[in-house]
Amino acid sequence: MDLLQHLALGFSVAFSPSNLLYCFVGVLLGTFIGILPGVGPLVTIAVLLPLTFGLPPEGAMIMLAGIYYGAAYGGSTTAILVNLPGESSAAVTCIDGYQMARQGRAGPALAIAAIGSVVAGCFGTILIALCGPPLARVALQFGAEEYCSLMLMALVSASALVRGSLIKGMAMAFCGAIFGLAGTDVNSGVDRFTFGLPGLAEGFDFVVVAAGLFAFAEIVSNLGVSHQRGLITTRVTGLMPTREDLKASWKPILRGTALGSILGILPGAGQTIASFASYATERKLSKTPHRFGHGAIEGVAGPESANNAAAQTHFIPTLTLGIPGSATMALLLGALMIQGVTPGPQVMTQHPDLFWGLVVSMWIGNVLLVILNLPLVGAWVTLLKVPYRWLYPIIMVFSCIGIFTVNMSATDVAFAAFFGVIGYLFLKLDCEPAPFILGFLLGPMLEENFRRAMLQSRGSLSVFVTEPISAAFLGIALLFMLLMVVPMIAKRKDEAIMEEA
Repeated sequence: MDLLQHLALGFSVAFSPSNLLYCFVGVLLGTFIGILPGVGPLVTIAVLLPLTFGLPPEGAMIMLAGIYYGAAYGGSTTAILVNLPGESSAAVTCIDGYQMARQGRAGPALAIAAIGSVVAGCFGTILIALCGPPLARVALQFGAEEYCSLMLMALVSASALVRGSLIKGMAMAFCGAIFGLAGTDVNSGVDRFTFGLPGLAEGFDFVVVAAGLFAFAEIVSNLGVSHQRGLITTRVTGLMPTREDLKASWKPILRGTALGSILGILPGAGQTIASFASYATERKLSKTPHRFGHGAIEGVAGPESANNAAAQTHFIPTLTLGIPGSATMALLLGALMIQGVTPGPQVMTQHPDLFWGLVVSMWIGNVLLVILNLPLVGAWVTLLKVPYRWLYPIIMVFSCIGIFTVNMSATDVAFAAFFGVIGYLFLKLDCEPAPFILGFLLGPMLEENFRRAMLQSRGSLSVFVTEPISAAFLGIALLFMLLMVVPMIAKRKDEAIMEEA
């Protein structure tokens, strides 16, 4: 009964005219930036963060969330039609989706991608509604040691699951935590890592870090990239899939939805891992694996479902525990803080209209995505003809205006440029910025809870292993590290043996 009452509240919030407009704008803009390669939801949300100051919390989160899962949907359109994934998670869709387009079957590929996305999105939203309240009730019982171990687990898992080495990921998380601790210590009043700059007394503003690390760095890195396009299919006919297409796709859709829902909850796992894992699963289970790479519709249905399911379930740890599962979720968590909402389990009790309005808006948004996208396929592909030399200066100007208007400070723009240089170096060194931004957000909270746990336990570190929930989180963190370290050691051992031979 409580769930029905909460959903009724969510429908009343989501169906208000203003929030419907925010949802529409979010999914429309999300589809647009999902189609354009090199932009992505990270850059867009980083640019729009300052503009959400004047919006109500419900409207701001509904719009930003629509951008996020709208981009997950939009990336498949150009992956199928142009062999150019707008989002990294849509890269695997290019393998078979583009081959279907070349065979004149772009319509069924787009339709199956849409069906899989809607099924996965709605199922992921149901999981949020079902799992959110009990998980939040459990989290309300957490003490300082449980929160400290949970945040440590999130940082370790995000570092372990990103592309590249574990050492790079851990180093990025550590650097992010150091930058997050800059400013005045709330306990002692001592300035830390400020280098005598008055502008850093309150630390780096999250908007400044996000815009510099993602928007500025992506713009600079893309200036020297030539975006080659394949065969552009501007006319798509026969959108309805055949009975054979549906028969071949429904099992991959369900498997991809289940796989993506599970991986989406894990911090750091992400949509890209979910889509590639789904593709590998479908190819392994297929009786005719040789068809994959030559237009197998299962290679579109499974990854697209996994991609969108992971996009939805990413919200579970973010909204219920205050632990972002990805860099984009970290930006959404920052948007909550900007709106004066403390992330964590108390969001559901103190701001039920925000939580349940966001949940219901996801159902509305997934329906809007299908209504908007399939009839506008030709228009979306036409947008790819916009020269990138026009697009990036516009993004840069809006970013600088938004950063300046946060505190009316030109120093913030300079700090954003500084983080832009750092982000560009990260890209050149093949270091993913996701652990950095997670460390920046979670570092201060990790320190605060660690101090509190030490005070309560009179300085004994044993409290982290004697409490069962805390010990379980630390055990999971250790497991993630072992899963990365053991294969690395085995690989180096094999290489050493081969060299000796």
